[in-house]
Amino acid sequence: MPRTIGLMSGTSLDGVDAAWVDTDGETVTATGPTVTIPYDRKMRIDLRRALDIAPSLPADSALVKSLVERLTDTHAQAVKALGRPADLIGFHGQTILHRPKRRLTWQIGDATALAARVGLPVAYDFRSADVAAGGQGAPLVPVFHAALARDLPKPLAILNIGGVANVTWIGADGTLVACDTGPGNGPLDDWAARHTGDAFDRDGALALSGCADGAVLGRLLAHSYFSRPAPKSLDRLDFAASLRSGGLEALSAADGAATLAAFTARAVAATVLPAAPVRWLVCGGGRHNPAIMGALRAALTAPVDPVEAVGWNGDALEAQCFGFLAARVVAGLPLSFPGTTGVAGPMLGGRIVQP
Repeated sequence: MPRTIGLMSGTSLDGVDAAWVDTDGETVTATGPTVTIPYDRKMRIDLRRALDIAPSLPADSALVKSLVERLTDTHAQAVKALGRPADLIGFHGQTILHRPKRRLTWQIGDATALAARVGLPVAYDFRSADVAAGGQGAPLVPVFHAALARDLPKPLAILNIGGVANVTWIGADGTLVACDTGPGNGPLDDWAARHTGDAFDRDGALALSGCADGAVLGRLLAHSYFSRPAPKSLDRLDFAASLRSGGLEALSAADGAATLAAFTARAVAATVLPAAPVRWLVCGGGRHNPAIMGALRAALTAPVDPVEAVGWNGDALEAQCFGFLAARVVAGLPLSFPGTTGVAGPMLGGRIVQP
């Protein structure tokens, strides 16, 4: 069974996660060490700038070239820091633009250079085939969630809160339905950075010190995204205009943070699923924020727990997923499905580059 290392640099723009997984792409035999290499401040600033101007950003621009070089180097550092032998790397890269309606998704990073640096084959480009075929290209993690949750009671919902939040719903018969639910940590991170200088709302302190504004929250939840059925997906900045026009800027730092935490939770609650889950399991950075977790428990009717309650590592799941998906690429197994991305049929994806 292949020993893989999955790499993930998510929409929170905080760094690279690496995780070791023993998997054939259908079952997970073992998980191993994990490591996170944080981005430095300049890298986060430059990535955010790239996000802001990505629709007009040339792929051969100096900014993109610099980011690709630094990002690939950080991923190579993460592989080496794990210190565990592996047969294959799963390299997602950093998404800077995601526009599935235009059949466009852009993840930066140099898989060929990474393979040469670490001396291992690299699976990459996981999303573009799905998007080209009319799918949303996201989320890709549901098939991995299903493998992990094989023996858990269902219907089960697994919620990942990164910069954007997404849910996997697993039915009792194994049916998979998934979509991005709405904002995750992204808007709250940006708000905290502007008002406190911290990269995120540490321990939910800012949001817990305020009160959500019902009128602003109502305007934010009126966004057209929430009336669309799943599958559906988001770019990290898809709510930027409504956040600017919804009255958030008139709130205090604390009340604005509380409103954004509530927005994340209420967006989850507004997501239409085939049947009510018996439980919500939460992974990603958002589960560390007590304000978001409290808002989720207030908005949802079923128990809400971090994934550690069932023995999973909530900080490593997305990285583990791309190790799992890399094994599926090698095995010729589909990565996405009609219920997860809206593609017409089970869809192969990914490419392999040798060292």
